[in-house]
Amino acid sequence: MKQDDGDRKLPFPQFDVVSDFSDHHFMNSGYSSISKLGKSCFKAMSKEWRILRESLPESIFVRVSETRFDLLRAAIIGAAGTPYHDALFFFDIVVPASYPREPPKVHYFSHGYRINPNLYSDGLVCLSLLNTWMGRRNEQWNAKQSTLLQVLLSLQSLVLNEKPYYNEPGRRLYGNEKASEYYNQEVFFLTCKTTLNLIRYPPRNFEALIRHHFRERANTILSACDAYANGRVAVGFYGSKGSGPSKFEVKRQFQVNMERVYPQLFAEFRRLEACVPPAGDRLVVEQKSPLAIANKKPKKGYFKKMIGKIKDILGFTNKNGKKASSKV
Repeated sequence: MKQDDGDRKLPFPQFDVVSDFSDHHFMNSGYSSISKLGKSCFKAMSKEWRILRESLPESIFVRVSETRFDLLRAAIIGAAGTPYHDALFFFDIVVPASYPREPPKVHYFSHGYRINPNLYSDGLVCLSLLNTWMGRRNEQWNAKQSTLLQVLLSLQSLVLNEKPYYNEPGRRLYGNEKASEYYNQEVFFLTCKTTLNLIRYPPRNFEALIRHHFRERANTILSACDAYANGRVAVGFYGSKGSGPSKFEVKRQFQVNMERVYPQLFAEFRRLEACVPPAGDRLVVEQKSPLAIANKKPKKGYFKKMIGKIKDILGFTNKNGKKASSKV
């Protein structure tokens, strides 16, 4: 979507140039420096800046250093219908001196959490487009066609997707939907923990975005925490146009985790002066919710009865030569 500054003013510009990037992950990494960038790289970066300035979607924000324009920082809003919805995710980017022959290097602000098979707790980003993961030739970096915008859109749509469990190679063959649902629950919890860290320790030049964004989304995030913990809707589907699965289970550990993180989120949102209910600082998990029933252990003797029934069907006999009975 093209941004027209004359028609609409965002509280936080989507693309801007900043002077202080001292906390950038690649500032002193040795990957690149302004003195090493060649003429072809300068030309390519000028084109990239123009593309980003004109074509960023409303859910992605980028800052570029005015003294080191090989350094960029991007914030991506998690999309609706995913376990990442309404959260912010940050990436530091450096353009190598050989750009565009080689892809950019990308570091994810993980805060020590693994929220996705493609995003490691140490900040490593595995993506075919970055040549950090194997993939078909048409998925890898192409010096003539690939762009930084394409990288950001891939992170948003292909990595931060509705079922990240299946991003792990092989899971589409041996994985299952229940495991995917459980994974989304863990991802949502870790995303809430990430939100806490972003509010407490905002990346430089994005302080205003973080304050504005979570002021606006606070109630939605808290309501989603309540809905997910009480099993009223599957993780990722709160406020989404999709109906989600009609049957799903919620782990008790997820409930416990949400009960712990909810008051912390509430306190941080209040500190940002978000409009949250004054009495809503605790998450109440309903004891007789669908998820509680789904997580109940089978009654004692259940498996013994089932084995007895199977023996009856197959005609097995006991030690006395009599037909086995399912009665216990």
